[in-house]
Amino acid sequence: MSSPPSEEEGDLTLLTDLFTEPAGFRPADKPATTASHTLTTPPFENLTLSLVGHNPLWGHMLWNAGRVVSTYLETHTGLVLGKRVLELGAGAGLPSLVCALRGAGEVVVTDYPDPDLVSNLAHNISTLPQPAQSSIAAKGYPWGRDVAELGDPFDTLILSDLLFNHSEHQALLKSVVCCLRKTADARALVFFTPHRPWLYEKDLEFLDAAREAGFVVEKVLEEVLIGPMFEEDPGDRELRRTVFGYEMRWGEIA
Repeated sequence: MSSPPSEEEGDLTLLTDLFTEPAGFRPADKPATTASHTLTTPPFENLTLSLVGHNPLWGHMLWNAGRVVSTYLETHTGLVLGKRVLELGAGAGLPSLVCALRGAGEVVVTDYPDPDLVSNLAHNISTLPQPAQSSIAAKGYPWGRDVAELGDPFDTLILSDLLFNHSEHQALLKSVVCCLRKTADARALVFFTPHRPWLYEKDLEFLDAAREAGFVVEKVLEEVLIGPMFEEDPGDRELRRTVFGYEMRWGEIA
């Protein structure tokens, strides 16, 4: 008789169940696509982002939380202007591109070191005008690993729609602890949608762990959008079309 699945195995099973498509539902080698996004502040640039073909790491979607945190960064210039910015699990990298366009001093945009993901990020960077293009670089970085290759600590961290990956919360938090500059105004932005509403409390466990690690966590946004990312998915539709935004800052600085 087999033993019951561990919590991590169960988490991965739930994640697989949510995002597994029926056989033949999509072509095996779905081609790359594009998505557009218009900035909300002058000069109202319209970005066309390249998205990788169907990808098990979900870099082939432009997520609602990424759009919402991008707008938040536009309107909270103190988080961007002249700052050193890091995005983790970036996908197409929209928030990072917006930071580069809005005067960030230096932006490092990262995702898992999958060649397709990283090269796609580099392509999106190449579409930016100067001087924005020269202020941003794409790198492969798996959460929880050595951060030396990322350089000095960062003033602003961006975590957009990452909390669904419950088994990686500790690795993600380790990266935040190592990468966020130890200053009073440094911030980590955590924006997400509960795509599996029945696991919303599990999503929030990342923020509980952040508090235990010494961070002050403040809810800064709750935005209900027109519709969810996946209309036919199960669970509370209101939650599935809501983006929640939190800011993390150091509680005590030595």
